[in-house]
Amino acid sequence: MNPHAKLITSLSLLLGTTITISSNHWMMVWTGLEINTLAIIPLISKSHHPRAIEAAIKYFLVQAAASTLVLFSSTINAWHTGQWDLTQLTHPTSCLLLTAAIAMKLGLVPFHFWFPEVLQGSSLTTALLLSTVMKFPPITILYMSSHSLNPTLLTTMAIASAALGGWMGLNQTQIRKILAFSSISHLGWMSIIIIYSPKLTLLTFYLYSLMTTTVFLILNTTKTMKLSTIMISWTKTPMLNATLMLTLLSLAGLPPLTGFLPKWLIIHELTKQEMTVAATVIAMLSLLGLFFYLRLAYYSTITLPPNSTNHMKQWHINKLTNTPIAIVASLSMLLLPLSPMILISI
Repeated sequence: MNPHAKLITSLSLLLGTTITISSNHWMMVWTGLEINTLAIIPLISKSHHPRAIEAAIKYFLVQAAASTLVLFSSTINAWHTGQWDLTQLTHPTSCLLLTAAIAMKLGLVPFHFWFPEVLQGSSLTTALLLSTVMKFPPITILYMSSHSLNPTLLTTMAIASAALGGWMGLNQTQIRKILAFSSISHLGWMSIIIIYSPKLTLLTFYLYSLMTTTVFLILNTTKTMKLSTIMISWTKTPMLNATLMLTLLSLAGLPPLTGFLPKWLIIHELTKQEMTVAATVIAMLSLLGLFFYLRLAYYSTITLPPNSTNHMKQWHINKLTNTPIAIVASLSMLLLPLSPMILISI
């Protein structure tokens, strides 16, 4: 991709995200979302592969529909209340339309169909952006308007997302699709708690972004796209693969890794809100996700490839240490001891 084009798209992504997260007026929020959508499309379609073009078209159509719903929702609210303020969303129809629009933007069930397909058609770097940076503006809109959303609707969508994200990821062989369903499952955890503790949703999103960034950076370094190639990469980069295994277990939410912290806090908060049944159901559904994370971890470190390799294992690769991976991997695994400090800030 042309460096100037890459610079423009990167700056546009930064601009769109900044406008959305710093605005109170609905029109500015919508403008930021549109800039974001238009900036990411060249990055999705840059390989000119038919699958990439298809992914870009699907992404554009879904995001355009979601942006239309955001505009429609805010216009109805302004018509009835005279308010264009993001925090003054009071009309019931507007709240319902906004929930549907943000669910489409994020890929929550039942508007999840586009997300695995778009991720599968994108490169690993673009898939990382779609899974983390592009989710941030819609999450902030939910955060700002959380007091006026419907709790029953959000809880239903959250549990359905956790169930489908776990269930559909079980028999996938493409790693990008597995991570897409993992994202849907984690969004379920974020949206179930948004009404009761919005700060906890943001914390969960930050930690999820951290762990997902680690996974994508490692996969990008080892050039791994599917389960059959992850088995062979063990002989080339054993330390990276061991790090990948621990990060995947952290994504699954196993203690004493970082990923256990948000799930523990969410279950604690749901229990305090007397939503014990919802907490139990979503905790049981996370076992489905644990299964395919364990499967990935098993493939990446324990399974040897079926064909025998005649060369010695390379215990180091002839290149400089990748500092960003080292930093994000350490944070993805070792943040749990800081939980008392995080609890005070929440």
